[in-house]
Amino acid sequence: MAYYTYLFSPDTHEAFIATPRDNAGVRERHQHAAERLRPGDILVCYLTRVSRWLGLLKVLGERPSRDDSHEPFVVRMEVEPLAFAEDIQHAIPIRLDEVWSTLSFTRDHDPGSSTWTGKIRGSLAPLDRADGEFLEGLLTLQSADPRTYPLTNDDRQKLESFAKLDSLQVRRADSDVPVSVPEPEPELDDAAEDRLTGRTSHQVQATLARLGLALGLEVWAPRSDRERMIATLDRGDIAFLDRLPLNYDEVTLRTIENIDVLWLRGRSIVRAFEVEHTTSVYSGILRMADLLALQPNMDIKLHLVAPSDRRERVFRELRRPVFSLLERGPLAQLCTYLSYEALEELAALPNLRHMRDSVIDEYVEEPEEV
Repeated sequence: MAYYTYLFSPDTHEAFIATPRDNAGVRERHQHAAERLRPGDILVCYLTRVSRWLGLLKVLGERPSRDDSHEPFVVRMEVEPLAFAEDIQHAIPIRLDEVWSTLSFTRDHDPGSSTWTGKIRGSLAPLDRADGEFLEGLLTLQSADPRTYPLTNDDRQKLESFAKLDSLQVRRADSDVPVSVPEPEPELDDAAEDRLTGRTSHQVQATLARLGLALGLEVWAPRSDRERMIATLDRGDIAFLDRLPLNYDEVTLRTIENIDVLWLRGRSIVRAFEVEHTTSVYSGILRMADLLALQPNMDIKLHLVAPSDRRERVFRELRRPVFSLLERGPLAQLCTYLSYEALEELAALPNLRHMRDSVIDEYVEEPEEV
């Protein structure tokens, strides 16, 4: 038996309560993770926004199935609830002292930080056995004799913000999609940003480049950034492509050439990354949107890379109305978020040369999941 995370948003929590609760779903990118599950494995349920542990679902089926009627959670797993909080005030806050000080991925972190969130960035992340057993015991006792954990003012504000976000929609030809209208934030200069994050955007670009090379891909970065990227390295160099082996019009090529990091396999771009180091967040998002507007049929995985304390801002920017009307589809459904911390975890994995670039899909987050 093994333990895995399973994430609920406030909306999916309500939707699950209204069902027979005999199956649970994940997005298509979690297909391989779902196939690793075995009967008897435990999904430890976590509620985003208010950061609480909801309950336990036991996996019953041998293999996941597919059901496109459950879009976007099309990969379905047969489950049995062992414990589940219908009232979120019966869900256990992760920052409760006895929980925070026990879990291996929180106890060494400041409760006010977001540097601990790696384990709950997406569904089906494996939990250490000790963490899983602790949470199973805690949630089993809570189910038998529920204790109320009142919502804090911060909890209520987050839920209200989520409800407000969910109420804003624009109409596309194929469906209505949720959008957000971000409030402006004060700008910081690059030096101030570097002091806050402890690194520069060129360091992050260099890490992305080295990761791509380690995975056996070719790498492109804007020529104007390359010298500064290499200057951030303690040792070694980065092998960049001299030119992009692409046949596009000049406008498209100029757009592509200015994207922070590209990973290529042969003549195809596999993944594109924009590093959003500054407070404004949206400069790289605009380049991603420009690319999709110019080439709506281009099949590239798009990723925004930013500090974990910019996570919510990235999601709000991706949901801007203008980005929801792209021909290919809403940008929030086409572009994922990768935190600096997740990137560092990826770069530190052993045997990268034996892995495929799809490994990154286990470390990214999608706006719809939160």
